[in-house]
Amino acid sequence: MRLGTLIAGIALLASLVPASAQNAAANFPNRPVKIVVPFPAGGPTDINARIIGQKLSEAWGQGVVIENRPGANTGIGASQVAKSPADGYTLLAAMDTTLVMNPASGASMSYDPFRDFAPITITAKNTSLLTVRADDGPKSIKELIERGKASSRKLTYGAGITITRLAGLEFAKAAGIEVVLVPYKGSAEVVQGLLTGSVDFIVDGMAASLPLIQAGKLRALAKLNDRHLVSLPDLQPLAVAAGLPQIPEMSSWIGLVAPAGTPPEILAKIRDGVVKAYADPAVAEKLDRAGINAVTTTPAEFDKFYRDEAAHWTKVFKDSGVKFD
Repeated sequence: MRLGTLIAGIALLASLVPASAQNAAANFPNRPVKIVVPFPAGGPTDINARIIGQKLSEAWGQGVVIENRPGANTGIGASQVAKSPADGYTLLAAMDTTLVMNPASGASMSYDPFRDFAPITITAKNTSLLTVRADDGPKSIKELIERGKASSRKLTYGAGITITRLAGLEFAKAAGIEVVLVPYKGSAEVVQGLLTGSVDFIVDGMAASLPLIQAGKLRALAKLNDRHLVSLPDLQPLAVAAGLPQIPEMSSWIGLVAPAGTPPEILAKIRDGVVKAYADPAVAEKLDRAGINAVTTTPAEFDKFYRDEAAHWTKVFKDSGVKFD
C-alpha cells in the first residue's frame, strides 16, 4: 500500500469518529435508559431518580428504568455502572457517599470515583433531620441531651450514609454524650429501626420519615442545615436547637454520572433533559416537599465541585480521627 493511500485512509477513519459520536448523540436514546440507585427504594436518592426518570421518559419517548442496587456503602451500584458501556444507557445516581465520603474516609472501594465516571449534573441537595419516636421520645434536642447524660447506657442512633453517621458523632461530641452508631443500608431501614425501638434517634434525609412525622408517629427535633423547609417551616437547625454553635452544618447531595468515556454530546443531552424536567414547577415542588432541593450544574461544575469536596472531607476525617467500620 502506498504511503499516500495509507495516510488518506487514516485521515478518513479519524474523520468518521466524531461523526459517529455525533450520530450516537443525535439518536440518543433509541432504547431504554437505566439509572442505578445504590440504595434500597424509598430514600431521597431513589425518589429523586424516579422523579427525574419519569420526566426524561416522557421527553424522550423511551423508558427510563430505575434499578436499586444497595450494598457496600453504595459500592455495588457504583462498580456496576463503572464497568458498563460508555454509551449513556447506564447511569448512576451518585451521592456524596459514592464520590466524596468513601475516598475521604478511607473506605475500601471497587471503583475509582475520579477516573471511572463522567459527571453529568448535580440533581439535588438534601436536608437531613434528627428524629425520634413521638410516643416515648424527647420533645426537644436539649431533652435528648439530658437523657443521654442521665442514662446508664449509651444512646443509640441509626444512620445510612457516611455524612449522617458523621453528623451523629459530631452532635454527640458537641453535646458531651456518648452514643453508639447502628449503621443501615438506606433510609427505609433507618426509619424502621427507629419505629421498632432498635435505636433511640436517627439522623437521615427527611423523604422517608416525613409521612410518619406528619402522621404523628415520629418527631423531628432539628434539621442539619438552615434551609427553609416547606413541610416543616418551624424546625430549627441542630446547632440552634441544641444551643451548640460549634455543630457544623451538613448537607448531602445527589448527582448523575455516566461511565468514563461517554461522549460529551450524550452527557449534555441528559443534563439538558434534567434541566427541562426541573423547569416544571410541579417537579420542583414535589422534591421540595420531600426535603430535596432541586439543583443542576454543568458537567464541568459538577466535576470541580466533588473534587473540591473530596479534598475538604479528606482533611476533616484526617483531623478528626473518626473511623467507620
